[in-house]
Amino acid sequence: MEILDILIIGGGPIGLNCALEAQKNNLNYLVIEKGTIVNSLYHYPLYMRFFSTAEKLEIDGTPFISTAPKPGRQDALEYYQGIARQRMINIRLYEKVLKVSKTDGLFEVVTSKTSYRAKNVVIATGFYDIPNLMNVPGEDLSKVKHYYTEPYPYARQKVVVVGSSNSAVDAALETYRKGADVTMIIRHSEISGSVKYWVKPDIENRIAEGSIKAFFNSEIVEITENTVIFKDQKAQVNEIENDFVLAMTGYLPDFDFLRNSGIELQGDCLNPLYNPETMETNIKNLYLAGVVCGGKDTHLWFIENSRIHAEMIVKNIIDNG
Repeated sequence: MEILDILIIGGGPIGLNCALEAQKNNLNYLVIEKGTIVNSLYHYPLYMRFFSTAEKLEIDGTPFISTAPKPGRQDALEYYQGIARQRMINIRLYEKVLKVSKTDGLFEVVTSKTSYRAKNVVIATGFYDIPNLMNVPGEDLSKVKHYYTEPYPYARQKVVVVGSSNSAVDAALETYRKGADVTMIIRHSEISGSVKYWVKPDIENRIAEGSIKAFFNSEIVEITENTVIFKDQKAQVNEIENDFVLAMTGYLPDFDFLRNSGIELQGDCLNPLYNPETMETNIKNLYLAGVVCGGKDTHLWFIENSRIHAEMIVKNIIDNG
């Protein structure tokens, strides 16, 4: 069996950047991706726009040309998939990594299709795969969605949007504008300060005028087939009619996969243990890259500030011979 210099788990922007860095340094590498190229980005809402400008989303110095000041999902898909084609990145798609283990100084990576051996492994799996569940009765009903794509299915429906982050606000505004009767249920006392600055006044004005109903300092207690039951800021229990729940409560890295790979997780945020100068974990030659480094704090790392991880990792691999 061929022994790879580097096996990269995850074909998102940071995984691709790690591949390009390995390619530049003539290392024998392979990327394993469970879906399509930049799979998480593909599953973003259709009309999503990034907070960042195009140059902050670039990898390996390849210009990201966008006519809009803030690129959208389609622009980013064209950019990253275009790089994968033009640079002939060695990537296996629709292949899920099941297990990473190490024996005699080499990693064995078992996937849904085969297995590989590698001297070094980089985990760049992001955080979009596992919803941060509310853990309330009825959350498993088919009307409850943890991923939002577009507003059209919700026209003329009674929709509850849970949360007040960018994804929740976008879902509330888009579904409202397609004719949904929208109610937001928000744990905090106001709309999140991290909401895009050009969107925040819009949602606040829609709430102020009553076009979108909002209950602050409130939490869902139970979801039934036809209603949502929640506790408001006065600790009173309310029940409202409901057709769909868009639970935009965030997402988490696959902590079980990290643990099973031998990586130590620390504190309440389950921060993975790694050397911030090399990105190497407590397992020698096993590295982390991108948002997965932040544990539950998924707003700590993003494309702009984790692009450097690829260079740090490859430099450490070369330095160690």
